Amino acid sequence: MAENDGYDRGPVSRGGIAPQPLFAVSAVLLGSFLANFDSRLTSVGLPDLRGAFSLGFDEGAWLSTAGIGSQIFIAPAVAWLATVFGLRRVLGIPSLVYAVISLAIPFVHDYTALIALSIVHGMLLGTFVPATLMIVFRNLPIHWWLPAIAIYSIRVGFALDSGTSLVGFYVDHWGWQWLYWQGVVIAPLMGLMVYLGTPREPVNRELLRNADWGGMLLLGTSVSMIYAGLDQGNRLDWQESGTIMALLLGGGVLFIVFLINETMVRQPWAHVNVLFSRNIGLSLVVILLYTLTSLSNSSLVPNFLSVVGLLRPEQSGVLLLTYGAPPMFALVPISIFLLRHFDARTVVVLGFSAFAAGNLWGTQLTHDWARGDFIGIVMLQSIGQAFTLLPIIIVALSNSDPSRATSFAAYIQIMRLGGAEIGVALMGTWLRVREQIHSNYLGQHIENGSVDVMRMIKQLADGFAGHGAATASARAVGTLAARVQREANVLAYIDGFWLCFWLAMAALFFVALITRAPPGPFTPAPFGFAKALMRRCGVSVP
Repeated sequence: MAENDGYDRGPVSRGGIAPQPLFAVSAVLLGSFLANFDSRLTSVGLPDLRGAFSLGFDEGAWLSTAGIGSQIFIAPAVAWLATVFGLRRVLGIPSLVYAVISLAIPFVHDYTALIALSIVHGMLLGTFVPATLMIVFRNLPIHWWLPAIAIYSIRVGFALDSGTSLVGFYVDHWGWQWLYWQGVVIAPLMGLMVYLGTPREPVNRELLRNADWGGMLLLGTSVSMIYAGLDQGNRLDWQESGTIMALLLGGGVLFIVFLINETMVRQPWAHVNVLFSRNIGLSLVVILLYTLTSLSNSSLVPNFLSVVGLLRPEQSGVLLLTYGAPPMFALVPISIFLLRHFDARTVVVLGFSAFAAGNLWGTQLTHDWARGDFIGIVMLQSIGQAFTLLPIIIVALSNSDPSRATSFAAYIQIMRLGGAEIGVALMGTWLRVREQIHSNYLGQHIENGSVDVMRMIKQLADGFAGHGAATASARAVGTLAARVQREANVLAYIDGFWLCFWLAMAALFFVALITRAPPGPFTPAPFGFAKALMRRCGVSVP
């Protein structure tokens, strides 16, 4: 099959060149970071939001699901909407509406109204990242693509590394309301940058007349239902819940119907053949594995410090903010330089190797590990963030027709949002199950009445005796149980690092299957050491 199969159908995504590329790049920067920061703030800050809105645990869980699920519903279709209506219309007015809703949400006290506003808030937020990505494809000169896509790619790692600290700062110093109110400032500024940096475009009425509305609704509904099932699965115990099974099975059926629809309609908006092009399909698989592998940075480290180290988010966030975000920014220019002169697959291998090394290091952790013990791991994860997502996107673009990027952008958004949620659900289930297994194994070695157990309880009880002899024995038993649970959690997190390590190794395997891209605008121009190395490997270079 040709590498560009599936791009001979569907809308042309190329628009007019941006009159002021710096403004367009600024819009990409603001839109990408706002979307990731907002999602990160509301997820990390969910306990504070539950307290502020007086919500129960279940109500708070559905609040988060409603906000992110609505993002997933709209995100795949945004590239098509930008192609038809133009980026000014897709980002201009919605950015102002988003600012108004962000301002209003903290004042809402009715739960139904809160859920409704959160859904609208999430749908508007879901337009920002895909639409700003389309600014790159439609309006920037091609020599601007590498730095602009670099901004797009590092937003995830930067939001993960700095979002936790920002939550603590807002809650402790400015108030929890700023978890929403930051959008009041940033969203209109992003809209202004879009207006200044993108050309005025007429509505593409021909595409509008032949719109594949059914395909867009099917894909958006299916992936949002699957996300809701994954997000709530751990809480409602998966197959034991009829709600979860209905969401997952219903979403799966609708996704199959979507695939059938795209093969039958005359003008599909996201042709399914893009999934069967070898290099593009492999690239999407690698992007999915990237989202899963990077969980060691976004989930395992801060959660271990919270569950075992008993640190608040702002305390563990200092580690990620100090040793994760700055190295990432420093390494992105190096990543761009390498992509200009080396095969992108080589850079991807460097990134996943750093992820694998960091995860392998994490398998050595014990309950004595404190915040400073994770510095090396976080720095290796930062290298992985800088050297992985950008080059794999370049690999995918190098094997596609950039002028028909709408289909590609739709599936990128599924991998971006859906992959992250699959990863969170997978890791949450993995840690819970492994903790239960290790608790059971450890408990088998603590027998009631055994000499070692009685000696330990006596030592603990003697320590508590000064605070009340009557309760010393009960407190000693509770302390021993807590220690067993702590060690079970430590072993579960070790298993989590092992899981991420093998995911990184699987990603390296799939990268090895990607063939060399055809000549194009992203073909590297080797020089000096790079040219000599490529010749030694038997690759012909000019």
